[in-house]
Amino acid sequence: MGSVQVSPQSAFARFVRRAIDDARETRGWTVTDLAHHTGVGRSTVFRWLAGDWQDYPELAKVRGFCAALDLPVTAAFRALGLPDAGPVGRRRGEDTPVEADVRVILERLADPGIPAEEKHHIRDLLRYLAHRPVRRAGVGRDEGLTPRSA
Repeated sequence: MGSVQVSPQSAFARFVRRAIDDARETRGWTVTDLAHHTGVGRSTVFRWLAGDWQDYPELAKVRGFCAALDLPVTAAFRALGLPDAGPVGRRRGEDTPVEADVRVILERLADPGIPAEEKHHIRDLLRYLAHRPVRRAGVGRDEGLTPRSA
């Protein structure tokens, strides 16, 4: 038996449905709230949900949708059947250790099987890491963090 081909419309509709369900569960957003925060109109969201499109969705709208919901745009592109927009000049499977870790994190955030609470913890930790002060190598614990007296 051959594998069943899933259309980009139905795959993307499932991706959007999971994103909307997650936004409702974790943020309390309605479709109207989602449209406001993502910049994607309600009618467009409903068309995406219904798989009612012939031309591919505008990539800028897909990116805005993903950015507002903290979703990896590569997951949306995968659902649409588009090639990943990975680093140029590097073959698949040649990730650096950091890139490999980031890829795993992004996959977890896009995975519908991962509980919303776990995704929330991942996002909180990422926000913390992104905004914490950087300690420079060779600088003492308190040195470099406050101005020195003359």
